[in-house]
Amino acid sequence: MSKTLELAEALIGRPSVTPDDAGCQDLLAERLQAAGFRVERLQFGEVSNLWARRGEEAPLLAFAGHTDVVPPGPLELWNSPPFEPSVRDGLLYGRGAADMKGSLAAMVTGCEEFLRHHPGHRGSIGFLLTSDEEGPAIDGTARVIENLHERSERIDWCLVGEPTSEQRLGDVAKNGRRGSLNALIEVHGVQGHVAYPQRADNPVHRFAPALAELAAMEWDRGNDHFPATSFQVANLHAGTGADNVIPGRLRAQVNWRYSTELDAERIRERLCEVLDRHRLRYELSFKPAGKPFLTAPGELTAAVQDAVRQSCGIDCQLSTAGGTSDGRFIAPTGAQVVEIGPVNATIHKVNECVAVADLDALAALYRTLLVRLLA
Repeated sequence: MSKTLELAEALIGRPSVTPDDAGCQDLLAERLQAAGFRVERLQFGEVSNLWARRGEEAPLLAFAGHTDVVPPGPLELWNSPPFEPSVRDGLLYGRGAADMKGSLAAMVTGCEEFLRHHPGHRGSIGFLLTSDEEGPAIDGTARVIENLHERSERIDWCLVGEPTSEQRLGDVAKNGRRGSLNALIEVHGVQGHVAYPQRADNPVHRFAPALAELAAMEWDRGNDHFPATSFQVANLHAGTGADNVIPGRLRAQVNWRYSTELDAERIRERLCEVLDRHRLRYELSFKPAGKPFLTAPGELTAAVQDAVRQSCGIDCQLSTAGGTSDGRFIAPTGAQVVEIGPVNATIHKVNECVAVADLDALAALYRTLLVRLLA
């Protein structure tokens, strides 16, 4: 059994449903300490974080990832228990296999192999691990970055092990992410009997034309690096549950995934313009989930693409599509951030899996990156 597969199985066997780390970071810390890393535990609330560093000089290349996973869902739908790793037909099954315990294992074993050949490497290597990426993401990477900033530790390059690949390992890497903005729209009406609509004011009827306009709106056209901003309704609720009552209130949860052509304030202004034009009585609350960020093509992106060609034999496409990641907390510090990891076809699904061969290939890819940047 390969060292990467063995470590990935050990991590999957720990049921680290967010924000519980379930001992994953202890296992990784032991490996990193043996490789000469100085390890720090940073506990914030219920969240376990780990910062490990080998070396004191710049440049600092940090691997970032999360040990927490999403809940497994209906256990009866899994072909094998989600927290009992199982290899079948060349695939490793288990919750977190692709997102992202396979990446964590590859990062560690790739780094161990690099250090065997380059014990006197230049610069420094870091590992930033959290158990709060799949949850609120308040006491995880964001707090660790604050802590590092306070003591003037600066990350130059950051590799995030999110599962970015689409068809085969290495075909896509993320050199940025769209911003994410959540909003709760509460539209007020007047509750009444459905037989006497003249005595009520139905917020569903009033909001429907405004919602249609918001859904059809071109928020922007994107740019060379980002697709156009998208607007989606995540939840819509009104009514008392009775079929003869006009509701007095409607609540809509909505989300924008936005490009660098927009910011949260401009989105808010345009939303209010629509709601006001439709003469709605409403209240708004916003929950920003992250600003857009971009690592322009340069030293790190070139190193990643070279490593993919060398390790996987294919060209790697740079993309900013998809969801958010903890890279949104690291990029604002000035670090170059690129995300690259396994194929993402089964993440968050029942029977999540990763190709066993991809684990060793990913470890080789990470090792090649270390050689390219720090040897």
